Amino acid sequence: MAPGKYQESYSSRFSNYKYQVFLSFRGEDTHKNLTDHLYKALVDAGIHTFRDDDEIQRGENIYFELQKAIQQSKISIIVFSKDYASSRWCLDELVMIMERSFAAAFVEHEKHYKEKMERVKGWGIALKEVADLAGMDLGDGYEAQFVQSIVEKVSKKLDKKMFHVPFISLEEIL
Repeated sequence: MAPGKYQESYSSRFSNYKYQVFLSFRGEDTHKNLTDHLYKALVDAGIHTFRDDDEIQRGENIYFELQKAIQQSKISIIVFSKDYASSRWCLDELVMIMERSFAAAFVEHEKHYKEKMERVKGWGIALKEVADLAGMDLGDGYEAQFVQSIVEKVSKKLDKKMFHVPFISLEEIL
């Protein structure tokens, strides 16, 4: 995170969170364009953001680290792309985000699935739930303007003094 006055207030206002934003995205689709622009803009705005390739060290358990980062993030932003649903990692992240968002009593995510079909079923449920949420579509617009509007909405949400909300849909941000 860039040094400055926001960093000092971050530690006191968000002491229960390691990250303010968790980014979920399909790397092959958006890593070098939209997600990279969004990540940079969030960081430049002083928003402590988790992006897996910057935060997970070699030798660490990727699944566990992703789960922990989602748990320790105030807001999750999901960047849906053409092949997002073809990645089991993206779908696992989506399930973790949705479970954390809608299951208030959720304390610990299952570490091992008993049957693969249960995992696939969970993916389908998470995709259906998130499909019912309104979002924002870049369409043919300019990425920079799109990213800036997201950063502004996230900043406003983080500045409000409100009850604990672990997941905020783009509909709520916008």
